[in-house]
Formats: sequence, C-alpha cells, structure tokens
Amino acid sequence: MSEAGQRRIWLVADDYGISPGVNRAIRDLIGRGRINATSVMMVGPAIGRDDAAELLNAVAANPHAAIGLHATLTAPFAPLTMHYHPLHGGQFLPLGRKLRGTLLRRHDRQVIATELHAQIEAFVERFGRTPDYVDGHQHVQLFPQVRDAFIDTVKTLAPQAWVRQCGRSVPLARRLGNPKPLLLDALSAPFRSRAARDGVAFNSGFAGAYDFLRETDFGKLMDSFLDGLPDGGLVMCHPGEVDDTLISLDPFTDQREREYAYLGSDRFPELLAKLDVSLAAPPPQVSGQTGLSHTEI
Repeated sequence: MSEAGQRRIWLVADDYGISPGVNRAIRDLIGRGRINATSVMMVGPAIGRDDAAELLNAVAANPHAAIGLHATLTAPFAPLTMHYHPLHGGQFLPLGRKLRGTLLRRHDRQVIATELHAQIEAFVERFGRTPDYVDGHQHVQLFPQVRDAFIDTVKTLAPQAWVRQCGRSVPLARRLGNPKPLLLDALSAPFRSRAARDGVAFNSGFAGAYDFLRETDFGKLMDSFLDGLPDGGLVMCHPGEVDDTLISLDPFTDQREREYAYLGSDRFPELLAKLDVSLAAPPPQVSGQTGLSHTEI
C-alpha cells in the first residue's frame, strides 16, 4: 500500500488507434492527468506514425502514464500475418465464435502466437520500444488456447511488461446478476495461474465491465468500480469522440463520449480525492497472491 494508505490504480483507456476521435480524447485525458494508461490497437485504422508521435508527446507530459499493446484477435479487424486462421471474410472471427472455438480447443496456438508476435513487433516499430503492458481487445487474452500463446509471447518479446487479468476483488454476493463480469472472473483464474507460474506480472484487481449499450451515469459507475478495488488495481475505460470511422467499426459510440465528458469534468478528481485514490503508476502483482478465486475453466 502507498503512503498514508492511498490506493494507486491504473485507469486504462482502451482502443487507441481505432479512430481519430478516440485518439484525440485519449491524448487529451493523458495530457491532463485524468488517465494514466492507454492500450494501442496495432491493427486499427488510426495508428499511423503521426498518431504514435502525438501519443508519445502526450505521455511525455504525464510522468505516470504508460502505453500498452491492445492485442486484437476479433472482428471487424484483420490480422497482420498472412496465414492466420480461421478467418471470416478476411477478418478475425467475431467475438462469440472466437470464444466458442477456443473453449472447444479448435484453434492453433502457434498461429495465434505468430500473430501476437507480429502485433508486438509492429508496436516496437511504431513506438521505438516495447509496450509497458499488454492486454487484449474484448478480453481475448483470457481465452483458452490464446492465454498460453499470449503469455509466452509477452514473456519472450516484452519481458518487462505486465499483463491484464480481469478478476474482481469483491465478495461473491456482489458479483451475481451480471454474466459478463462472472465470465471474466472465471476466465481470469487460469490466466493468473499461468502468468504467476511464468513470473509475468499482472494487476491485482479489475473493474470497468458494464453494459456498454445502455445509457448510464458513468460517474456512478466509476464510484462503484473504485469501491473495493485494491492498491495496484485497474479500471478499464473507453473515452472517445464519435466519428465516422468509429461508427463503421464499433457499436460502442455515444457511451464513449459520456465517459470522456465525465473523466474530463471536475466530478472525477473530486471522486478520487474523496476515495483517496491516485493515478500514480502502481506496481503490478507478480506472485499471483491476489486473494481472488482460482477456479479453473
């Protein structure tokens, strides 16, 4: 725990590179110290050299900010490698089909590893260094078959990076009633076990999953995300400005603007102060002793 019991957390904006409007919002929040990490999609349409240079400039103004790789293996994006399979219309499989296929062990771990290798190499080429951490778009890093290839690749190509697990540090009674967080809890247990066995660091707790298609008060959600989140925990967010590129790729649009507005408002730092939470680059968990359930799937 940090000085005087203050909790240090990662507030990570996903999807840098998905569209110019999302990129602008993320850079603005990093420069203002309202978030302290962003995960970059190297298969996105808005991750050219200028996009990378502008992000590096924003991070230079925020000493606590980190840049990670948002490994992507689901539609509507296409792989960087020529022989990746299975595909659907030249793109990765949709999320549901990808999860089902990995649960049934129908995918090729080496093919997955080769694509992840290419995405890390693309990050290094564009940013001039390895990512500070690596996570997965739509939590794909947690899926069976993907997780082993994912952890092996990170350990080999970015050994100083930490990885994102998505298990929550809250009582079971508070987990019931929402199937998505329950699924993430179950998938995260073997992911944490594998990462700990290989000495790959990860965050101590996770929050940020909610029904993205419902209109909600993001301030109330953020309060609930921070309730019980341990020191070193991570909150996922998706701020952005809606543009035509985003609309063509993702159904999650207006809620991005609501998140952006809240994180840029006075309400957000007031909440952090009230809860004694700091965006100050916490150390990731290494040992695997998080107090979370290790039920296998």
